[in-house]
Amino acid sequence: MSKTEYQIKLHDGPARLGLLGDSETPLLVKYEKMDIAPYETIPHNVPREIAEWGVTETLELASESDAEYAFIHGSRYTDLRVRCALELEETGFRKLIVANMDELLQRPMEMVRILTGIREAIKPETMLCSTFSPPAFIPLLAYMGVDVFSDAAAEFYGMINVLFTETHTYPLDTYRICSYSTDELIERNRLTLDLVLREVREHIKNGTLRNLVEERAASSPQNMSALRILDHEMQEFLQKYTPLY
Repeated sequence: MSKTEYQIKLHDGPARLGLLGDSETPLLVKYEKMDIAPYETIPHNVPREIAEWGVTETLELASESDAEYAFIHGSRYTDLRVRCALELEETGFRKLIVANMDELLQRPMEMVRILTGIREAIKPETMLCSTFSPPAFIPLLAYMGVDVFSDAAAEFYGMINVLFTETHTYPLDTYRICSYSTDELIERNRLTLDLVLREVREHIKNGTLRNLVEERAASSPQNMSALRILDHEMQEFLQKYTPLY
C-alpha cells in the first residue's frame, strides 16, 4: 500500500483541499494507474443477504492485497457501506473507492446518505474516491468530501460518442456540436474533468465552493435533488465544517 500521507490544508464546508505528495486534492487520476485491491462485484439494488455476502468477500480479498485502493461495497445499505469502509481502514487502506457510483448518481437520496455516512465514520486522513463521475456532479461530490476522481468516465463516454462540458453530457449523434475521433473525444472529456477539478480547488481556496455547487445543481434533476436532500437532512454534517459569521 502507498505510504504517501494525505494532509488536509483547508475546508470549505465538508470539502477538503489537501496535499497528496506534490498534488493538491480534489484531484484527477488515470484509472489505469490506480492499484485496486481485488473485490467481489455486486450490483447496487440487491437483497441485503447478497450485499452482506459481497462485503464479506470484498473484505477477505482486500485483506490479502498490498494494493493502494479498495472498493467500499454494501450496495444500497448505508450500514453495510460504513462497515466495509471501517474494516478496510483497519486493514490499512487510506484510499477508498465508493462502488456503484454510476447507480448512486441516479439515486440522490441513497447517494447523499451513503456518502455522508461513510465520510463521517472514517478518519479524516482517509480519502474517498470516485471512479465514475460526469463533470457536473464533481463539485457536489467534492462538497460531500470526495477527494479523488478517476478519468474512467471520460473514456466510457468518449467510446459512445458523448461529449463532456462543465454542465452537460451531449450525445454527439443528436447534438452535432463538434466532430472528434474517439481518441480525441476521450482526451477532450478528460481535459473537461481536469478543468472542473481545477475549478473546485480554486473555489475551496476562496471559500466559494457552495456557489459552484448550486450553479451546477441546475444541470440535472438528480443533481438538484441531491443538493436539496443534503441541505434538508444533513445540516449537522454541513455545519460541522462551516464557520459561523
